[in-house]
Amino acid sequence: MFRAFVAGCGLLVLVILAWMIIATTRDALPVFEKEGIVGFFLGTEWAPGNARDGTITGEYGALEFLAGTIYVSIMAMIIAVPMAIGIALYLTELAPRRLRKPLTYMVDLLAAVPSVVYGLVGAKILAGVMLPLWNAINDNLAFLPFLGGTVRVNNLSLGALVLAIMVLPIISAVTREVFAQVPIDERHAAFGLGATRWEVMRHVVIHRSRAGIVGGSMLGLGRALGETIAVLLVLGANSRLLFEPFNTSQTVAAQIAAAFKEASPEYIRALVALGVALFVLTLIVNVLSRLVVNRFGNITGDASI
Repeated sequence: MFRAFVAGCGLLVLVILAWMIIATTRDALPVFEKEGIVGFFLGTEWAPGNARDGTITGEYGALEFLAGTIYVSIMAMIIAVPMAIGIALYLTELAPRRLRKPLTYMVDLLAAVPSVVYGLVGAKILAGVMLPLWNAINDNLAFLPFLGGTVRVNNLSLGALVLAIMVLPIISAVTREVFAQVPIDERHAAFGLGATRWEVMRHVVIHRSRAGIVGGSMLGLGRALGETIAVLLVLGANSRLLFEPFNTSQTVAAQIAAAFKEASPEYIRALVALGVALFVLTLIVNVLSRLVVNRFGNITGDASI
């Protein structure tokens, strides 16, 4: 009976996932039929219609929203992953014993802060604080691609900074636990061979923990891809295909949250189609991350000794 119960719990996850895919795809099917799968994912025209009889009269291309989602998520990961690795190394390798637990609790406490609070802090405080820095970077590095244009108060960089703070506790917690699992004998062996503390952290701790670092980073990336309210408050409202770090943009999740309440029946179908697109994007990221984790986790040859 217990085996049947736990097997049913495991299968229930698959049933719920399949139900979500079927239900959302069914509702979005008229949009996909009109635009085509390729046209919907690669189109840039987004002109919602107001039909209430189930017909699709507008133009729906999700590429700009998908681009904004990818841009802000990748920028957030570029900021968050090095910080998370540094925090994990300090807490496991360098911090005095009396400070480890308090600092660990403080970092983990960031995960308990509601996303709307992050959004409000970003929109009301960080936006004004970071604007002079954005202007300085944009003016002094205008010769670089993607820079030299208009600097908006709410922009991709601000959204990436807020997202990086939000995903930092997730990545650092996983990375910290992975670092802690590295056998102490390997550390002692490296010290015995004359390695410095930095060399031990670099060649033993980090090298041994690559799969865990990638896994934790992918968990954070999944959170960044689906974040809604915080991004809606700090990113702006205009979707753009080109990568402009100091200009406004829009993500899939934020667009759904902003438009769903007052959307017509036709537009709701289009927003559900955006949700399907976000699900596909997240699925692709998870599959790629699993391949990377398997690649780093299965070490063979001399490196496995």
